[in-house]
Amino acid sequence: MTNWTQYVAAFGEFTDGYYLAHSVYGFFNNGGSAAYVVRVGGAPGGVNGDAAAPAAVTGSAPQAALPPGEPKQLGTFTVSALAGGSLSVEVADPEGEGPAERFKLIVKDGDKPVETFDVTAKKGGRTYVVTQVKERSKLIAVQEVAPAAQLVRPDNQTVALAAPPASSPAVPAPADDSQPGPAQYLGDSADRTGFGGLEAVDEISMVAVPDLMAAYQRGAIDLEAVKAVQLGLIAHCELMGDRVAVIDPPPGLNARQIRVWRQETAGYDSKYAALYYPWIKAFDPASGQTKLVPPSGHIAGIWARNDFERGVHKAPANEVVRGAVDLELQITRGEQDLLNPIGVNCIRAFPGRGIRVWGARTMSSDPAWRYLNIRRYFNYLEESVLLGTQWVVFEPNDHHLWARIRRNVSAFLVNEWRSGALFGQRPEEAYYVKCDAETNPRSRSTSAGSSARSVSRRSSPPSS
Repeated sequence: MTNWTQYVAAFGEFTDGYYLAHSVYGFFNNGGSAAYVVRVGGAPGGVNGDAAAPAAVTGSAPQAALPPGEPKQLGTFTVSALAGGSLSVEVADPEGEGPAERFKLIVKDGDKPVETFDVTAKKGGRTYVVTQVKERSKLIAVQEVAPAAQLVRPDNQTVALAAPPASSPAVPAPADDSQPGPAQYLGDSADRTGFGGLEAVDEISMVAVPDLMAAYQRGAIDLEAVKAVQLGLIAHCELMGDRVAVIDPPPGLNARQIRVWRQETAGYDSKYAALYYPWIKAFDPASGQTKLVPPSGHIAGIWARNDFERGVHKAPANEVVRGAVDLELQITRGEQDLLNPIGVNCIRAFPGRGIRVWGARTMSSDPAWRYLNIRRYFNYLEESVLLGTQWVVFEPNDHHLWARIRRNVSAFLVNEWRSGALFGQRPEEAYYVKCDAETNPRSRSTSAGSSARSVSRRSSPPSS
């Protein structure tokens, strides 16, 4: 998809408890031009890519599936309890202006509100009461009892709910396949699922998993599973060799904790991954307030903007994070000096200059691949040379072909040198191209059906 409107048409708008919509919006708002969105988890054939339902937070075996309590009338809807306790449902006026069918649905246990939904009685939207309750509530179920054209907002009222009938010796509920675990994120290339499904798309240059942290916050997965998924993401990028993973840290970490997480808990070491910290605050249309979101979507958009406006060889740093109104916490200069060398790219707020990305390092311990723009620029060069020499595959592998390859690749690289992307006062100092009998021994090249060439180039690293 190439814009926010296409995303909304396929996957819906902002949904409370999930970060994907905020990340996609931040990607396009910050300069992204094209995005591939892969749904992970959920029952097969889900409509419009709805996110998987939240998992119950429990440290024991799955509980038995209980039948709901007796349905209670709520205008043109019915509501029933899915859990025990003194549950009641209150219909109240929403905050602020809105359409006539909009209302607030409050679930209470005794006098204590435990769930709140800002919904409408209009069927078909993401805020439709039946859809919202089905996706988000662990306590109640709502059903429509009238045709779509006759559905109206229920009057303000409070309805006491009957508890579900007591269960006999329970049979454990079947496992919920809609809750994605590490295996679902990793996916399968043959089935085109998860990270494996992205192997078929050559145009991808960056990959992020923003809703991984939403699953962690819901308790659907633990921190070990988060690490497993992120390692799988990094492995995917290393396997493909043409893309870089944008890693989100867990929420709520201070500067000391993110340092421990980076070096000890996670310990990732890869030139195909970059970590950004802290989380950013963005406006949430679903609640009408600001909320913390992982930075990966906004960062991916900044990478795309930097590629277009300045070039892939320029570090995507000192760039404004569009749409960010605040940060989870403010990073000091001293904390920056400790975090930057270990590959934590900080996002900082500067008086009069806004919120900016203040780092451009990979998570690699290899000094040659320390800088993000070096890794991504080499990816760009390798892909460009590969695409620009596709025509050679079925040509006679002889001296004439080798000379044509040298001319074509050299013409491309000299333009890169002239743009300042390659370091050196002369082209001979910036790169060389070797394609001859030494790189193409007949025993190897004729059986492989291709010609080999050696390209060496020098790029300029950033100063920090």
